[in-house]
Amino acid sequence: MSHEHHHQEGKHQHADGEHSPSCSAGHHHGHSHGQGNHGHDHGHHGHHHHFDMSGNKTGLFIALIITAGIMVLEFVGGLVTNSLALLSDSGHMLSDVSALVLSLVAVWFAARPASAVRTYGFHRFEILAALFNGVTLVVISVFIIWEAIGRLFDPPSVASGSMMVIAAIGLLANLASAWALLRKGDVHNNLNVRSAYLHVLGDALGSVGAVLAGLLIYLFDWNIADPIISIVVAVLIVKSAWGVLKHTVHILMEGTPVNVDEQEVRAALGELKGVVDVHDLHIWTITSGLDSLSCHLQVADGTDCQKVLQTAIALVEERFGIRHSTIQVESSSIRHMELQV
Repeated sequence: MSHEHHHQEGKHQHADGEHSPSCSAGHHHGHSHGQGNHGHDHGHHGHHHHFDMSGNKTGLFIALIITAGIMVLEFVGGLVTNSLALLSDSGHMLSDVSALVLSLVAVWFAARPASAVRTYGFHRFEILAALFNGVTLVVISVFIIWEAIGRLFDPPSVASGSMMVIAAIGLLANLASAWALLRKGDVHNNLNVRSAYLHVLGDALGSVGAVLAGLLIYLFDWNIADPIISIVVAVLIVKSAWGVLKHTVHILMEGTPVNVDEQEVRAALGELKGVVDVHDLHIWTITSGLDSLSCHLQVADGTDCQKVLQTAIALVEERFGIRHSTIQVESSSIRHMELQV
């Protein structure tokens, strides 16, 4: 993490105070709660971040129950009708069930409090769950494409009528699951819930494909429609999964949140009255909806450091939406060893 050097820097606090009494308290880490003079005393345990996870949990649970039931129906139906489109859809459903279970576990983990060993708690588990879900989507889609290519050259006969009925039931169930996640969960901002939502949408797409394939086979006897549509659906699912994978890897690599411009933050802090330099600025995401910032502000000697600190905390929260900030205010007498990052 980007805090690894603060302990070493803390050794300079008192030396700084000898030169500039107004800056003697300027090293306090300001967490943005509207109080600039509370320093280290409250620690991380005094300000847990409460997210409304109950809606996410409800949405995921409803989607899980529906998906598990339809998965069994489509798997049996695929075997009976000899339809790859149905079997591939039940394969996606299987990945959905595991994805939804994992997402529920992640929500439960994220609600657990921080500890001395894990000072950020288990919030990152949600990102790991989203990463795993994205990977499983890609793996299953590649498997379906491989199987479908084999069937292209010798498409087997398919019981199209039964296939369409089962796929239509699957489609309705997928739409019900997606609706539950949209209504109850935070699909737009929570990466974990969004990855589960993409799984469900992928299944809905698979069900549409299976209905279409069944219709083409029923009307025109085009058995080749089954593997062709399976490939198209699998490619579309890979495309959506790729977006989730990119986002999760970006978070795990401590990348700057996509909704925050690092240069803009640096410029805004540099424009504060008394600030002469902004350095060691780090902005990263802990989990969906929880961004963090740490930086050092060098101020002109004689400046009221606590006032600068309070202004910086308010700026970061109000303008950039970052509520978890750690800001170190320094005078010209502070010298750092060379930092790695």
